[in-house]
Amino acid sequence: MTKQPRAGRFLGVPYDWRRPTLERVKSRWWNLDDPRLFTPKAYGWGYDINLARLLGRKPKF
Repeated sequence: MTKQPRAGRFLGVPYDWRRPTLERVKSRWWNLDDPRLFTPKAYGWGYDINLARLLGRKPKF
């Protein structure tokens, strides 16, 4: 029996069943470098919202 992939697409919808990491969550929820408003979920099946794009915010350093 072959092992199923832990991340990919099913019926065109992204999924990721790997344990979520802080880096992955940040890259999906707050990423100004990603032009997409809807990003693949950090954990689970479906989409997350890129809040940086939604709010149009730039980080202050």
